[in-house]
Amino acid sequence: MATREDDGKVEIRALRAMGRQVFGFRLAMIAVATPAALLNATPGLGARLVGSAVVVTFMISYVLFRDWQRFGPLLLRHPTLLAADTLFGSFLLISAGPDTTLAYVSVCTPLLAGLLYSWRGAAVFASLQSLILLLVQATLKHHASVAESLLLPGLCVITGAMGSTLRTLMLRFGTATEALTETRARLAATEAVSAERARLAREMHDSVTKTLYGVALIADGLAESAAASPDRLDPTLIRQQAELVANAARRAAAESRDILKDLRAGTDGEASDVRSELESLTRDFTARTAMTATYEGPDTPVPLPPATTRQLLGIAAEALENAHRHARATRVDVRAETTPDRRLIVTIHDDGRGLPPDTTVEDLYHTGHFGLLGMTERAASMGARLRLTADKGTEVRVELTLT
Repeated sequence: MATREDDGKVEIRALRAMGRQVFGFRLAMIAVATPAALLNATPGLGARLVGSAVVVTFMISYVLFRDWQRFGPLLLRHPTLLAADTLFGSFLLISAGPDTTLAYVSVCTPLLAGLLYSWRGAAVFASLQSLILLLVQATLKHHASVAESLLLPGLCVITGAMGSTLRTLMLRFGTATEALTETRARLAATEAVSAERARLAREMHDSVTKTLYGVALIADGLAESAAASPDRLDPTLIRQQAELVANAARRAAAESRDILKDLRAGTDGEASDVRSELESLTRDFTARTAMTATYEGPDTPVPLPPATTRQLLGIAAEALENAHRHARATRVDVRAETTPDRRLIVTIHDDGRGLPPDTTVEDLYHTGHFGLLGMTERAASMGARLRLTADKGTEVRVELTLT
């Protein structure tokens, strides 16, 4: 009759806790009913029998209640222990009588059987307890109406059904909880994979893709220079362009290694000064594109976690590339400032033609322009606010709260 479920399941632990509370209820009932039972007992031997039965039953209930973690699993695996407790409890009925409050302690047995052994156990122990009650009434020649005689046996049947119903509900609740937990884990894994794919797409777009695009442009120029007539062939220019191609290819390889390293990294390193990183990014952009780009920032270092610095530099690099490739700008101004309320504000402003009116992120995504979408995702990943304005050029504004 006993079931061998996994001890670690939540519903099994809950059932055992409810079983412990049944013994706690039995202890309370015995303590409350004992004075009345002793007063109604026959003086002499009768009172001693009642007292002995109360003490023994109370101590058994107390031991099971106190050490339930040890005895609960034994009771779950061996229904015969509960049967022995039931038979011993019959002495309490005989000594105290079925018309005392102590008799109501007997309803705890089928309730506990329903919780531990399901409806079969509840049926067996409810029948056993009811039979004991009827036998005690017949043995003591207890004169009562049929309704009174069937009251306690009926309560045993009802409590057994209640215990079995509670067990079924608890097990179903546990099954539903496990299914919900598994579904949540799958959704979390799917979201994590989607987030990682989106992050990898941003990194590829903002680093390797742009570098390879630059390599292609420089290679086209190199091909044109090499195809010139012998009298117009410039070896110095060809050498410079070849060096640019080599440097760009090495930079693409380095960016690929950085992405792979970031994918394998488990934790972030030490904080980095975003002020110097932005200044270096602006200087490299000017050297590579020959476009005028200025940087203005705070005098004191602004340390940020490496992940946050990486996302912020990605937004700035994308804004600079957009100004160079799409906005037809002649000048870009990069500015970083900290506010008294512990915020870092970075703006990238160009004097280009700006975005077309009513342009949305969805429009750019469907037309294959993923840069603005990547900037938005980067800002969201570090908890920053991103705002774009197109007044006399384009301004990208990032507001980040410093911790």
